[in-house]
Amino acid sequence: MVEQFVGNWTLVSSDNFDDYMKTIGVNFATRQMGNMVKPNLVFSMGDDGFISMKSESTFKTTEIKFKLTEEFEETTADGRNTKTVVTFENGKLVQHQKWDGKETTIEREIQDGKLTAKCIADDVVALRTYERV
Repeated sequence: MVEQFVGNWTLVSSDNFDDYMKTIGVNFATRQMGNMVKPNLVFSMGDDGFISMKSESTFKTTEIKFKLTEEFEETTADGRNTKTVVTFENGKLVQHQKWDGKETTIEREIQDGKLTAKCIADDVVALRTYERV
């Protein structure tokens, strides 16, 4: 159920995120900020079937609103313009982004009361873990 994601989450650990950002083409200065910030993720669901995912930090706040399986245009926190589709598979919210001939997948799931985000690009995997606020 997507509802299990609804709420506020704060980043508590991040492994291999710099290598992931390098792989998807994020520049050095933006990676430095990306490695320092501890964003909060806020998930909510509307009566219209749209899911909102907001990433809030002192550096930048971004929000996407989407319906499962429907492609939409996303401008990422690092400035990429992607064609994005989010699906719900085996208990995971799977976000697939494509841009400029590249692609990445972010798999979010709830494990032991924590939200994990596995970021996959080529053969690089980063894992970010969030706790409910």
